[in-house]
Amino acid sequence: MRAKPGLAEQTSLLTDTITAPLSAEGHRARLRQRLLGAGADALADHELLEMVLFLALPRRDTKPIARALLATFGSFAGAIAAPMQELRAVEGLGEAGGAALKTVQAAALRLSRAEVLNRPVLSNWDALLAYLTAVLARARVEQLRVLFLDTRNRLLADEQQSAGTVNHTPVYPREVVRRALELHATALILVHNHPSGDPAPSRADIEMTREIAQACATMGVMLHDHLIIGNGRWFSFAREGMLSKG
Repeated sequence: MRAKPGLAEQTSLLTDTITAPLSAEGHRARLRQRLLGAGADALADHELLEMVLFLALPRRDTKPIARALLATFGSFAGAIAAPMQELRAVEGLGEAGGAALKTVQAAALRLSRAEVLNRPVLSNWDALLAYLTAVLARARVEQLRVLFLDTRNRLLADEQQSAGTVNHTPVYPREVVRRALELHATALILVHNHPSGDPAPSRADIEMTREIAQACATMGVMLHDHLIIGNGRWFSFAREGMLSKG
């Protein structure tokens, strides 16, 4: 037999009921109908955030929370990509609301990754860039990822090798090559982000690329490219003819 709720629980339920007026259900039904009838493009960012939060906070008025998220993080994408510790600071969101946003982010990343997994990445370049942008464009610190490829240039693994500060990440060429040999990879693509948003390579980026290219050549592993992901922009060493110069 279930025990009666304590005073604190009763108070929480009462508060939730008060904060979610009866008209809220009609508002939520209209948003659902618009989503299902006209698609996600028919919803503004704050409305899409509301719909995500409906599921996690069924008894709360989620409209002010959604607007607070946009005011803080600028967009739907910015909100779901924000660190959990920053999401916790948004009044009313709580752990359940934050977890809902991170679930959406995880689902988006898995969907993007599915478009490139086990496919020749060099002939699916747009899908690859979409995936890498989703993973890295809003990261707050630099991180180096390595895409390990098989003999048909299919993605064997996408692994973060290191993470650093807002403008530097340590890289160890021997570790990159060692991991390629463990995975029986015959080629790889280096990828890292610039949190500043500007993907132009630094002198350190150029030197690091040269060192890894040399280490790969020594062990018979092909370095196809080094991509730098910025905010809405990207830089390719191969496209700019800089791999051989490195």
